[in-house]
Amino acid sequence: MIRFGYKASAEQFAPAELLGYSRLAEELGFDSVFISDHLQPWRHDGGHAPAALPWLGALAATTERVLIGTSVLTPTFRYHPAVVAQAFATLGCLAPGRVVLGVGSGESLNEVPLGLEWPDGKERFARLKESVQLIQQLWREDRVTFEGQFYRTENATIYDKPSTPVPIYIGASGPAATRLAGRIADGFITTSGKGHALYTDTLLPAVREGAEKANRKLDDLDLMIEVKVSFDDDLERARSDTHYWGALALSPEEKTGVEDPLEMQRRADALPVERTVTRWICSSDPEEHGSRVQEYLDMGFKHLVFHAPGPDQERFLRLYADQILPRLRDRA
Repeated sequence: MIRFGYKASAEQFAPAELLGYSRLAEELGFDSVFISDHLQPWRHDGGHAPAALPWLGALAATTERVLIGTSVLTPTFRYHPAVVAQAFATLGCLAPGRVVLGVGSGESLNEVPLGLEWPDGKERFARLKESVQLIQQLWREDRVTFEGQFYRTENATIYDKPSTPVPIYIGASGPAATRLAGRIADGFITTSGKGHALYTDTLLPAVREGAEKANRKLDDLDLMIEVKVSFDDDLERARSDTHYWGALALSPEEKTGVEDPLEMQRRADALPVERTVTRWICSSDPEEHGSRVQEYLDMGFKHLVFHAPGPDQERFLRLYADQILPRLRDRA
């Protein structure tokens, strides 16, 4: 099944406004709505950071059809994995068959401000793996006693479990976590705009490798990619809209270790539009835009979640539903 979703930009819009856009996405035929769980946004001025868990509860109560979830949440620092297991089991009871738990190893921007020491990548990966295993065990069993390297439970029980299991998707941009997704998760999440070779030569083969090690098939997993798109009748407007999200165009060296949204904003705002636009499929031509998005379907991704950078999300949703989604559905 091919799905097309809407990325609810929690870092850009207030909670109630974001809820309205997400309900409109359902009305216009989008298949899913995903939100990132950030303590802090990428920028301080005009930034937002609603808590994903209560927001998803409101979304579950005010929609009927769309798949909803996180892309991604970090179940290893601000939250104990058992709390995440309880929260998503509850969401699964409220919206059976419509909830996804997307997880990742986290970013220092969200954790260090709470006084947490930010460990190296090896430890973050180990924590992620252990947390997913604990969450899955809590959903399968009662009175779980878990003795892990990082987390412990003693006779813990999740009492309200959904009739339809909540799938877990692992978000990753490197081969180790991607292989983990293939081994133990129900789906894989990554983001667009990083060069085709990363997806075709590294990430998708790693998912396949992980799945085969667990005697699974790649078709058993939902392969999801968050596609950065800036589409508008006015090409200059589409280009300038990307500047708000300049942080995405910063190199790892430019943003590693930056935990202050003010400093992240300063670095991002210093970038010219010629650079910020590089992370986006930016176009005013529906046919050309659809062809560029189609490339991700051709790679093998089955679930495209569209993230638009502009301030007028209703305009984007209506344009995309009218001019782009029909083309993609026909091709798919």
